Amino acid sequence: MFWQPLSVESWIGMRRGSLSDVKDTVNTIIEDVKTNGDAALFALTEKFDHQRLDSLRIPQEDIDAAYDSVAPELVQALIEAEARITQFHELQKSKTLWLEEMEPGITLGVKTTPLDRIGAYIPGGRAAYPSTVLMTTVAARVAGVPEIVVCTPPKVHPLTLVALDIAGVHEAYQVGGAQAIAAMALGTGTIRPVQKIVGPGNVFVTQAKMMLREYADIDFPAGPSEIGIIADSSAEPAFVAADVLAQAEHDPNAACVLVTDSAALAEAVGEEITVQMATAPRREIMEKALAHSGYVIAEDMEDAIALINRIAPEHLSIQTVDPLATLSGIRHAGSIFIGPYTPVACGDYASGTNHVLPTAGYAKSYSALDVNHFMKRSQVQIVTRDGLETIGDVTETLATAEGLAAHANSVRVRRE
Repeated sequence: MFWQPLSVESWIGMRRGSLSDVKDTVNTIIEDVKTNGDAALFALTEKFDHQRLDSLRIPQEDIDAAYDSVAPELVQALIEAEARITQFHELQKSKTLWLEEMEPGITLGVKTTPLDRIGAYIPGGRAAYPSTVLMTTVAARVAGVPEIVVCTPPKVHPLTLVALDIAGVHEAYQVGGAQAIAAMALGTGTIRPVQKIVGPGNVFVTQAKMMLREYADIDFPAGPSEIGIIADSSAEPAFVAADVLAQAEHDPNAACVLVTDSAALAEAVGEEITVQMATAPRREIMEKALAHSGYVIAEDMEDAIALINRIAPEHLSIQTVDPLATLSGIRHAGSIFIGPYTPVACGDYASGTNHVLPTAGYAKSYSALDVNHFMKRSQVQIVTRDGLETIGDVTETLATAEGLAAHANSVRVRRE
């Protein structure tokens, strides 16, 4: 009932949803925010979130008071998760400056600097997402971004408020949806514009991010969560089924695909899904997600790897007899989880890797959110008098050939 065969073509077709359906609505919201600023944010929040706000910014006293509403063990869990996320992202930092003498008199290098001000969008709605606060903002903090801004829909859950404090967020606003993206990209009376916007969201949020890239860079297009699992006959069906359902409970539009060379495994996983769903608290959501999930039978593991690379899943779980050998063939995946004891949930919360990932095949061209998303690199060159003699003739010749006499002269005048 819940487990069906799929083709890779049908999977790819399902995952690339059309943003055009909401384009007109989002454009109207953007124009409203551009024209009316804060007044638009108050009105749109009342219209879409049914909340009449006194202020857009979340007061620090509300954040401090949230600790009283959160169990100590949850606070401690957030602290431990933040420490692991920080540790992993520290490893990604580039040198602030490197210089290398390429040949006598010619030194080249790269200077790396953080962005000045970034915005992170944290979804609300069905649940609180304090983990996404940590994932989107800790990487920016490690990068050295001096101003980190968060927008999230009201009413903000105390867990999210505590996460804002633990992550070291500088400004937080209770604004959601496309209007939040417009506010961060364009600026309003209260919210100053940012250079880059990161974080997941619904189709309205994603469309707004795509439409406002002229004003603020974005991480990547992000849609409903998904998992690809590549497994052979050695995989434990109960583990695979548990991973499928863990993804399916995210959202009715989440999706799961198992690619295997074992029809027996696929059948056993289907049986396990039925058993495990029987007592699942979010069964209704799972059923909707599983309506567009299923399995693909590959000819062999080489074919299975090729199919996974075509899918380019957001999350990839490798449960094969030799997972590292399987990994060597993987070219396209957002985040990879190797072996039977590495559930995706570990990466969602506690291992330290980032869970903000490209979906819908975008892993073919985008990487997981990391420190580099919040950095920019400037090329550096130092040429001495002798070095200019080394490359002067080539520079003058090419500049002259392109009809740029002043370019050539800028070299010639220094050599005379």
